[in-house]
Amino acid sequence: MTQRTFLITGASKGIGRALSNRLAADGHHVVGLARGADDPTFPGTLVATDLSDRDATDHTLAALVERYAFDGVVNNVGFVRLARVGEIGLDDLEASFRHNLTPAVQTVQALLPRMRERGWGRIVNLSSLVVLGVTNRTAYAAAKAAMMSFTRTWALELAQTGITVNAVAPGPTETEMLRQNAPVGSEAERRFLSLVPMNRLGKTEELAGAVAFMLSEDAGFITGQTLFVDGGASVGRAAF
Repeated sequence: MTQRTFLITGASKGIGRALSNRLAADGHHVVGLARGADDPTFPGTLVATDLSDRDATDHTLAALVERYAFDGVVNNVGFVRLARVGEIGLDDLEASFRHNLTPAVQTVQALLPRMRERGWGRIVNLSSLVVLGVTNRTAYAAAKAAMMSFTRTWALELAQTGITVNAVAPGPTETEMLRQNAPVGSEAERRFLSLVPMNRLGKTEELAGAVAFMLSEDAGFITGQTLFVDGGASVGRAAF
């Protein structure tokens, strides 16, 4: 197996950390971006970056592409603010786009020139089941729907370069971010489980496996696709 170097945003927790563990175990080098980098157990190179700061992110990416020959990027970082229509703060709406979308464009554009030169690359964008409609998530769902649109557009634009672009859309997954909004035993947790025909939350390792496949050689003829990893929620949803 060829050893690759992958950049992962939001790599210190949840799906990003599980993916970092998976790729490192498979023999790849992981460069992770996160707000904090004080984690000696991280299975790769963890770089402290505030991805909501556009200038700081540009500076970090410029330094990293000089140091590493990246083979791909996983745009995993996420930002959620809950509100029903009629109560949505416009600052929160703009923050959702800025936190979820801007870093994705920045990372891809920073890594793209060298992936083009080598004629091989992988871009994986994290979307979400909420794009199909979940209450209280106008801003987040809009941003994650845009990630699917990015995926399809970039896939077409890069189809003849050797670079594939795909998305993975998790359903309710056992992450720190989910637990902030849905503690164990809460009504919010019960409503999440009502979405999922398998009647359980996804595991971060299961999401990591799906993303790792999209990064692999075996996925070389797949591009522009969104894979829902959601326990059947996207095809058999109960009322939320």
